[in-house]
Amino acid sequence: MIEEIRIRDLGVISESTLPLGPGLSVVSGETGAGKTMVVTAVGLLLGNRADAGAVRNGARNASAEATLTLPAGHPALVRALEAGADIDEFDGGAQLILARTVGSDGRSRAHVGGRSAPIGVLTELGEALVAVHGQSDQIRLKNPSAQRLALDKFAAEAHKGFTATARGYRDVFERWRAVQAELAELRSASRERLREAESLTTALAEIDAVEPLAAEDELLKAEAVKLGNVEELRKAALGAHEALSATDYGDSPDAATLVDTAKRLVETVSEADEELLSTTKRLSEVGYLLADIARDLASYATSLDSEGPGRLAEVEDRRGELAVLVRKYAPSIDGVIEWADAARIRLAELSDDSGRIETLEVEEAGALAELAVKAGELTALRRKAAEKLSKAVSAELKALAMPDARLVIEISAADRSIHGEDDIAFLLAPHAGASPRPLGKGASGGELSRVMLALEVVLAAVDPVPTFVFDEVDSGVGGKAAVEIGRRLAMLAEHVQVLVVTHLPQVAAFADQHVLVTKSSVSKNSAGITTSNVKILTYEERVVELARMLAGQEDSATAQAHAKELLAQAARPNK
Repeated sequence: MIEEIRIRDLGVISESTLPLGPGLSVVSGETGAGKTMVVTAVGLLLGNRADAGAVRNGARNASAEATLTLPAGHPALVRALEAGADIDEFDGGAQLILARTVGSDGRSRAHVGGRSAPIGVLTELGEALVAVHGQSDQIRLKNPSAQRLALDKFAAEAHKGFTATARGYRDVFERWRAVQAELAELRSASRERLREAESLTTALAEIDAVEPLAAEDELLKAEAVKLGNVEELRKAALGAHEALSATDYGDSPDAATLVDTAKRLVETVSEADEELLSTTKRLSEVGYLLADIARDLASYATSLDSEGPGRLAEVEDRRGELAVLVRKYAPSIDGVIEWADAARIRLAELSDDSGRIETLEVEEAGALAELAVKAGELTALRRKAAEKLSKAVSAELKALAMPDARLVIEISAADRSIHGEDDIAFLLAPHAGASPRPLGKGASGGELSRVMLALEVVLAAVDPVPTFVFDEVDSGVGGKAAVEIGRRLAMLAEHVQVLVVTHLPQVAAFADQHVLVTKSSVSKNSAGITTSNVKILTYEERVVELARMLAGQEDSATAQAHAKELLAQAARPNK
């Protein structure tokens, strides 16, 4: 709940602190005193659009700040932590501070738990923290989607299987929409897909005709370089062969002969020193190695003779074929092969369009049949919940001085949507014999206020938010109806925190605490400036304020006596 609201330079309020507690808090004051600025401040903290016109004349900016106490694990605390808020935790709960600043230039800033945050975060938090109802907010009751949402929330509590049924319907609906989307794509893009298939077929035929091998382009490149230098390679190989083992190598002996000579010289004296035995063995190994290398060089030179100009022409032709594929499909032959593999898979998909369409059509028909069953189940549960909600709200209306009023909830067939196949309409028959009409057409302002309050009282048990704010929703109501509205607001306050801005003494009498907004004028530089202050009233001060609200004469003994009578009638046994 909201522990405290601090307001600075908002409207006519220069600086005020409004301590709030559990139960019913009432805000009253003369017209123009600025009592609706309390609701405006709450709206700013809930992410409402900032209005530079709300900044007090002469001030650079206006600010609103609230301290809230919430139970541990509350969704608003979780979202605030995600936004980086600093939260003061205590046993069983936590304290969260929200702040909003509006500049005279219209710029706005928000803070959540002492950290700067987007305005949208305040909006998200507000949905879980406070429900605001003003005269303009009653339009919400006229919205069919809001009426469906209210009924579904009630149904979720009234029937345990409703939530699972609604979720099951949504799952099937989303699957049906996905199948529909894929079918539409296949049917609308059939020409494009046919052209794509033809293009892939042509490309694969071209690649298959060449039959490229992995890394073939690099292998052929190396072979082409070799064939282009075959004479130089042959001369080098033969020269090296002669140097190693030729019987006639000019005036100098070949390497093999020199090594053999060294081996024999060492061998003749190795008996005189055993250390030379290992040297003899090593010279023998070198001789064998030189002989092997000489044979390899001779073989290599012979192989070069077989790779004539004809082979080089074949290699260059093959490289030309591969180069065409590389230019068209990928940077390398390996890439071309990968592209072809992927193209074959895609071509198989495109070629299977007709089969896929048939499969999807069967899936679509199955999903539609399942949707029809689940929609029927959802409608049946809604009808049961509508009957219970209608009776409960009608009973509340009777207590709100509308004894013959009935709330009728009609459920009719509608186009299929993610919410089902139902149109929900809240109708009001305000008196006996009257035909039920939509709330927006058949209800006066006062009647609409009472219908809204009756709904909130009934729904508070199934979908509560910590705090409700009502801004003069009792407008157009008086007498006994006003007393019953006060009584119902007090009942609602037994479950949640309720803050009410009112001009009716019958409503104010039920308050657990009464907040008075007063205005005063001061002179500054020969100009009058109006300021407002906020004050929590004692019992005696409440009597005076109720007397003012009753007769406009707070000093009248008769009015004060009437005020005391109102307070006595409104007193609850446990208060």
